[in-house]
Order: sequence, then C-alpha cells, then structure tokens
Amino acid sequence: MNTKSIKQFLLAGCVCCCATTVFTACSDWNDHYEGTADAAEGATLWEQLKANPQLSDFCDVLEQTKVYRMHKKTPVSYADLLSSGQSFTVMAPVNGTFNKDSLLRLVQTVAGDSAVEKSFVQNHITRSLVSSTPETTKMLMLNMKRMTMANGTVDNIPVTVANTKSSNGVLHVMQHALPYNYNILEMLSDNPQLENIGANIRSFNEDIFDPAASVSNGVVDGVPVYVDSVVYERNRLLENIGLLDAEDSTYLVVVPTTEGWNEVYNETSKYFVYDKGIDKRDSLQQHYTMRALLEDGVFNMTDQKSVNDSLISVPYLRTNQSFEKGKKVYHVFQKPFEEGGILYGAQKLQCSNGSIYTTPKWSFKPTDTFFKELRTEGESTWMITQERDCSYNTRRQIADSISSDSYLQIIPKSGTSNWELTFRISNTLSGDYDICAVILPQSVAGLSTDRPCKFKATINYVDEDNNPQSFNCDNTQFQSDPARVDTVVLAEAFHFPTCNYDQNEVKVTLKLQCSILARETSRFSREMYLDCIYLRPRTSKSEEQ
Repeated sequence: MNTKSIKQFLLAGCVCCCATTVFTACSDWNDHYEGTADAAEGATLWEQLKANPQLSDFCDVLEQTKVYRMHKKTPVSYADLLSSGQSFTVMAPVNGTFNKDSLLRLVQTVAGDSAVEKSFVQNHITRSLVSSTPETTKMLMLNMKRMTMANGTVDNIPVTVANTKSSNGVLHVMQHALPYNYNILEMLSDNPQLENIGANIRSFNEDIFDPAASVSNGVVDGVPVYVDSVVYERNRLLENIGLLDAEDSTYLVVVPTTEGWNEVYNETSKYFVYDKGIDKRDSLQQHYTMRALLEDGVFNMTDQKSVNDSLISVPYLRTNQSFEKGKKVYHVFQKPFEEGGILYGAQKLQCSNGSIYTTPKWSFKPTDTFFKELRTEGESTWMITQERDCSYNTRRQIADSISSDSYLQIIPKSGTSNWELTFRISNTLSGDYDICAVILPQSVAGLSTDRPCKFKATINYVDEDNNPQSFNCDNTQFQSDPARVDTVVLAEAFHFPTCNYDQNEVKVTLKLQCSILARETSRFSREMYLDCIYLRPRTSKSEEQ
C-alpha cells in the first residue's frame, strides 16, 4: 500500500481514535464525524486557514504534525485531516503568539511530534461544532482537555474573528495560543521538582492487545493475522492509586519535591525486598514501594465530605480497613491544613483535574500508611498450617477485651501432651516487628484456675536467598497470666530480611508449642485460650518524624 493509499485509508475514519487512550475498530467514525448537512458549502477548514495570512505559522505546524494512532506515527498530517469530510471546530492562534520554530524542531522526532500533537495542535481543535454565542459552552478538545467558550473568549483568551463557517466545521481566530492545562500526571512528569515521581509512575505504562475487538484476517502459518489491531494503554499503578491522567475526575494529591522524594523512596524500598525465589522481585519492589508512598497521598475529591476537617484516601474507600473497638484507623487524616496536618505549609499547583500539594518531605509516617499491624485471629483456623497432639474449637465471647469477639480453645490430646500449632502470618514486610500472642484467662469460659499456660514459640521465615530460617525466640519459656488477658511479647524488634507482601505462598509462620514437663502438670495448664497473634511495627525515630 503506497503513502497516498495509507492516507486515504486512515482518513476514512480511524485516525482520530488517537484522541483517547483506548483504540477501537473505527469503521463507523466517518459516519459519526461527517460534515453536517447545514455546514457551509465551499472551502474546507484547511482552505480557510491557508487563506488567512495571519494564520500562516499555525498552518506550518499543522502541515508538519502527523496524527498518531496506537502510539504510532501515521503519514497523515493535521492539514490532511482538516481537508477531509470530518467535522471540527478550530481555534487558530495568530502569528507571533507561539514559538513556531520550536514546535517545528520538535516534530522532527517521534517523541516531539507526539508532544506537539497533544499539547498544541489537539489543544486547538474539537470534534464539537461550536459557535461563539452569549451562552457559555463547554468543549472537549481532541487531547481530552475541557475548555470553556464564553463572552467572546476561550478559556479567557479573546476570539478576534468568530464563527467562520466552512464545509467541514467552524473556524475561530484567537488573539493568542490557548494555554495547555496540565493534568496531575502531566504535572508530576513535567515539573522539574516532581519529574522523578512522574517518571516512576509512567514506567508502569503498558500496551494491551485486545484480540476480541481487533479485526481478524485469518490465520497464516498457525498465527492469527489482524488488519486492524486494537490496543489500549494500561497502567496498573494508576489503577490502584487513582487515575491521575483522567480529565473527567478530580483529585487532590500530596507529594514531596525531588530531594524529599528520593530520600523516602530509598528508605521505603527497603521494606519491599522480596527473596530470590519470587519471580520479578525487583519489579514487585518498585510497584509496592510506589503504592506505599502514593496510595495515601491521593484523594478522590468526589468522596470527601469536608476537606478542612479530614481527608480519606483511596485505600480507605476500597478496603475500609480499620481495627475494631477503638483501635487505629488507617487512611484517614484529620485537620490536614492545620499544624501537624499532611498539607500544612504545602505549596499548591492547580491542574486540569485537581490539584497537587508539594512538601519538602513525605507528609506521612510509615505506621500511618503502609507499615501496619498484622493480625492473625486465633479463631481463623484456616491459618493453621500444622498441628500435633491437640484438637481445637472456635468459641465466641462478646467482650471489649477479646479481639473480634472470638477465640481459639486449644485442647491437648492427653493430660501430658505437649501440643504444637503452627499459624501462617501473611503480608509481612522486610522490616522490624514486635511479635505478640494474646492469651485469655480460662475465666472467659467460666472456669476457675490459677494455672498459667507455659509454652515456647518459633518464627519461621526465609532469607534473601530463599533459604528457610528459624528463630526460637531465645529459647524462652513463656508463661501467661491466668488472671487477665495477657499480651505475651514473643520477640521484640524482630527483623524479617525479606518481604512476603501480597504473595500466595506464605513463607512466614509462627509455631506455638506447649512445654510443660510431666512433674509440672499440677502447676501449669496445657489448655490454652488463644485470642490472636499480632505483629506490631517498629520504626526508627527518624522515620516517624
């Protein structure tokens, strides 16, 4: 197919799919965007532009800027597009109001052409047929930016010549080039003080081929062939923290500037060190480090009741994660603009889909966001991986001092059995934890005894080379207090060298082992009422400041 044929094929209706991030089969585009029946006959938009000597600079850029389809440069220029039968409204800036030479240099490269297309050319063209009237009109430009025409202006830029009709649309001559309104992701990428954040986010961009929506042309040598491939762009990180490039959403984002970002990124990545047995462990480390830093810094403004009183971040709305009975609630930040608040003293950058607040340092504490207490309820019997010489029952007891109003009754097989139970511990980070077990007195079951439980504990985990390791909690013989709900600290500031976050194969377990000698039977009880096991995060003072 020669260049002329390619242009004709693209202009038949599929070229301007580039205005969205999802590309579909475009056979119906021509019908949808044909010039309207009441459009003026005669000159096309392109001919109208060329006839006006004040618009020669704009015409030069249109001739040199090519249309992109599915991230690929086509032979079709925007001059070709405005000569076609499709309908547009063009806001054309006059000569001398933008840097034509700079734009023409940019379009000589693939990346530059794409940038000029989106930030300049598409910023002055809309699919809507819009006339200048006394009423206010909202417009969606080809680059998906929203602009307003009102009182003879477009986004406060005066229209010097309005409502010039053509065979395929409407032309307005502008006193100046229209400003490009950065969305949050673009601001994070292009602002020199934030560009490291944007680069990290964009590193998760990927193109996803959709065979079901593509136009097939049969199979050649066992391989499907497509004449029109449908590809959409996906960013899995944005899917979790918020669609910061969506022009139809409104977000508030708080992030540190370059020095603060680099410092906190390096520190946080240490919590997400996966062992060498995990596939793509470096990618996982990058992904979860970014989520840890950004998830609680992104706020969907449609979900906020009173920004000055509190901000609730995306994870709160997704998981509503909190512990019961007055314990710590995550992802909610009180009085954000007051001293000590996450936005106190922050600098505001206005964007097309919300605002960014910048701070010298990351505004949060690890223990308020990603470094959370981990809890395994005793009654969650599916978390038991091994058992020996015992049976167990789940018992329910509503009381303020009992987690989730249930506990696990562990019953020895015989009067002298030293039983063992091993529990899986999910979602550990490569950090320091106090490891605790909460033992209930037997009085919760109406029994009267002054005999404590006596037991040992072993922590099983893997090192960075995926080698199994064990820590026997200093060979300590633990004894519970039989008269009260007793939190027994099994290990203080225990360091896990690897992260097991969001993994199907859980590599961290805790084994509890009754350790009562036969001669000690009268002094200790082999029956245990286990409320829960929890891991309490430990951080350095510098991280919590």
